[in-house]
Amino acid sequence: MTLVQVWGSLAIFIICPLLGGLPLIDWLTYALTGRQLTKLGTGNVSVSAAFYHGGTLAGILAVLSEAAKGIVAILLSRMFFPVNSVWEIIALIALVMGRYWLSKGAGTTNVVWGIVVHDAIAAGLIFFISGVSFTINRNRSTAKYSVLVLLTIIIALRHPEQPEYGITTLALSTLLAWIYQQIPDDLDLSATQATSNSQTMFRFFRGDKNLKSLDVQLDATQIGQKAANLALLKKLGYSVPDGWVLFPGDDPNQIVKYLEPSVQQPLVVRSSAIGEDTQSDSAAGQYLSILNITNREMLKTAILDCQVSYLESTAREYRRTRQQQERSLGVLIQKQIEGIYSGVAFSRDPVDSVNEGVAIEVLPGDATQVVSGKVTPYRYRVIMPDLSLSVIDKDRNHSSIKIIHENSTSSTEQTIPTEILESVALLAQEMEELFQGIPQDLEWTYDGEKIWLLQVRPITTLQPIWTRKIAAEVIPGVIRPLTWSINQPLTCGVWGKLFTLVLGQKSVRDLDFNQTATLHFSRAYFNVTLLGTIFLRMGLPPESLEFLTRGESFTKPPLQSTIKNIPGLWRLLQRELNLAKDFQRDRKQIFLPTLRELETTPAKDLSAQDILERINKILAALDQATYYSILAPLSFAIRQATFQISETSLNHRQTPELESMRTLACLAADTRKLLAAEKITLNSCASLFVQIAENPEGESILTRFEQWLEKYGYLSEVATDIAVPRWRENPRPIREIFTQFFFDAEKRKQAQSLNHKTSKSWLTKSVQKRLNLKNHSSEIYNKLLAHLRWSFLALEQIWLREGKLLTPESIFFLKFDEIISFIQEPSSDAHQQLFKLIEQRQQKWQQERELNQIPYLVYGYPDSTVLNNFSLSSLERPRFKGIGGSGGEIEGYIKVLSSLNSNIDVDKQTILVVPYTDAGWSPVLARVGGLIAEVGGRLSHGAIIAREYKIPAVMDIPHATQLLQTGQRVRINGYTGIVEIIS
Repeated sequence: MTLVQVWGSLAIFIICPLLGGLPLIDWLTYALTGRQLTKLGTGNVSVSAAFYHGGTLAGILAVLSEAAKGIVAILLSRMFFPVNSVWEIIALIALVMGRYWLSKGAGTTNVVWGIVVHDAIAAGLIFFISGVSFTINRNRSTAKYSVLVLLTIIIALRHPEQPEYGITTLALSTLLAWIYQQIPDDLDLSATQATSNSQTMFRFFRGDKNLKSLDVQLDATQIGQKAANLALLKKLGYSVPDGWVLFPGDDPNQIVKYLEPSVQQPLVVRSSAIGEDTQSDSAAGQYLSILNITNREMLKTAILDCQVSYLESTAREYRRTRQQQERSLGVLIQKQIEGIYSGVAFSRDPVDSVNEGVAIEVLPGDATQVVSGKVTPYRYRVIMPDLSLSVIDKDRNHSSIKIIHENSTSSTEQTIPTEILESVALLAQEMEELFQGIPQDLEWTYDGEKIWLLQVRPITTLQPIWTRKIAAEVIPGVIRPLTWSINQPLTCGVWGKLFTLVLGQKSVRDLDFNQTATLHFSRAYFNVTLLGTIFLRMGLPPESLEFLTRGESFTKPPLQSTIKNIPGLWRLLQRELNLAKDFQRDRKQIFLPTLRELETTPAKDLSAQDILERINKILAALDQATYYSILAPLSFAIRQATFQISETSLNHRQTPELESMRTLACLAADTRKLLAAEKITLNSCASLFVQIAENPEGESILTRFEQWLEKYGYLSEVATDIAVPRWRENPRPIREIFTQFFFDAEKRKQAQSLNHKTSKSWLTKSVQKRLNLKNHSSEIYNKLLAHLRWSFLALEQIWLREGKLLTPESIFFLKFDEIISFIQEPSSDAHQQLFKLIEQRQQKWQQERELNQIPYLVYGYPDSTVLNNFSLSSLERPRFKGIGGSGGEIEGYIKVLSSLNSNIDVDKQTILVVPYTDAGWSPVLARVGGLIAEVGGRLSHGAIIAREYKIPAVMDIPHATQLLQTGQRVRINGYTGIVEIIS
């Protein structure tokens, strides 16, 4: 390369981007009209914006100015390089980059005219082939990308001996394609901004093939959710008025010529904007709907008015405040139904969201009266038969439907037929079921023969949806602020890293993983809406959402989505394959040294500042331990499902809670031998330990018991909750279990002989290794949490002595950042503020702790007052269906046990009903005949322990502790998951 060409390349890389970013269109429009395009409409400085805001002259000058940029870039290259050299294409790349990064334009016009000057023959071939293709296909979106492909191929074929031409042209085409994905191009914007003056210019690029009716499947990303939903419902056989859609970029004249509105058959024009009627944004009232269109001139005007409404200041402000991208607006045109009764229906009350009734507002006449807000409609609440999947009999029984006229007064008569209200309510429930459990808002009308669906959309005020499913198993019970301030960022952080690993940084940059979980009524809930968004981006079908909202089995991803996510899945697979090696590395380098230091240096001997450093060290280890505590169970579940390894062929002996019970039973057996010659008359814990202490050799038993506590004392009723005491702190329940093992030979023998199976096939061994890894990671995780609890308790003791706290365990009502501030920046009145804060939170926590009926699904951000109308009466049934966790069938008597602090007098005829099953429940489960749990699945603690003890278990029966009562006789089937009340 000569010195001239070196200077030429520098000129291209410096001048062309600046030339591309030069806002000539904005300047020209401002000079002619006084309007600044950057402050109008979408803010895009584009040719179509110049036409719309500046008129025909401004638009024509805009086209000429952008064409001139492309030509100048080519001429600049020719000043330093030969004519038609590859540097001309490089100059266009630099120009387009400047056009996008400096003025947010696509640069299509620049490239078109630049290619014409660079290679007129190639440009002619591209125009001819694409023109013929578009004439046949008439699909502008496809044509736009097809031209880029043609550009690459034809330029490459024109220079077969010079591959650099094909490479640089491919780079140019790829850049343009990427920009098209980032911003609406000039043609997209023309769809909603074009006036009659600009329509002629773009008419060729609009085509008429995309004039589709609601009888075909529609893509919401192209035509908006409103039209796409109605097309889906029409396909499924619901009564939806005939309709047609005008895609963004289509010529409205085509549809105006096709349709023939009249007084006898009027039409209605509705907006169907991309971004309208979504789960997060309804855009209600932002865009126009125009009724009673009786001729073609009215239709043409209505379409234009509807399109222009997208640019109204209120609509722009609505999109801006909700951080919506500026996209485009489709138009939906339908036959207008003359309704006798019309209204709206909400499958779930948007104000009283926990109430199961369907809310209906209705008036005689068409639906516009109700949504206009100018007339007070009749309001009804329709209580439907429960359709929960935990109930076997889901037949709809009209006799059990209850209708409440909510605004009924002496001057208001019920004029709406009951059968219409019942049908609308059933329709609303069907819509919620159809759209994966997301509450729906229906606009409907009844014409004397049938009910027509005019609109179906999510109730955005009930977003996000939160579920206790899984969350109630991960961290069950009523949670204190300190526990949540530790667990929430750890858990959400790890899930965020895993989802980012699969989807890539770009695909998750708009997601807030800190919102993966939250507290409602002091209980943990997972964000269904956020997880649903993640599922969709991973290519999982929408039905996967019902795994969290309705208890359905998780839907397998289609092959297409699996292929799409191969890069992310490969990254996740690499993590999975290296999981054991990585854990052993971190166990050696992080976990064991940290635990060794914690065990050899008691927290009670440290100062407050030293304890804070100790806590931070534990949290650093916990951050990595949380990763393994989530990924190891996931890896185990995937391998077990993939290799189809049954639970009976696996050895759970290394599960900490099972191993603890086995060794405790062995100690009880040795104690039995030691005291075999003595008469033990009282079957009580206290008398047994007295006799052990009085025996000459009893000291060895007590020493072994203390060693057992030292080894397994980190476990508790809820190991994931640092506010719950560990066994080491309160050994009384363990002493009672030890006593039961001592007197019950059968249970003792069963616990001693737990699971001695050995893996045979290499597939079973592979799954077994993952099960062992799961157990080892769980042990590390729970030990670190125990030491974290003990560190906070040591800090609390210091503050109690100093008068900074008043009562034990009160530190758990502070958040971690508040504790840090209190240590690092103490003030004279800080402790008084803490007293008030703790008192307020204790009162709130105690009130919410006493709430008995907590919904498993929560909508939006409710407070505890919404529970005033919540009732489980609609869920009461003689039979329930959950998940079979451990095979077998048994009849027995219910024992409801809300916590391990309750009475634990159980036997083999007892069917235990519990809210959850964590490690601490294993001592009780060793002595019962069956188990029913409100949460959990086949891989939960309760199910694993039940299988080891060979007792039937049914998991995932929501509200079981309220719906079933102590003393009831029931039959449970651990294979089918069915629970039947006998008496």
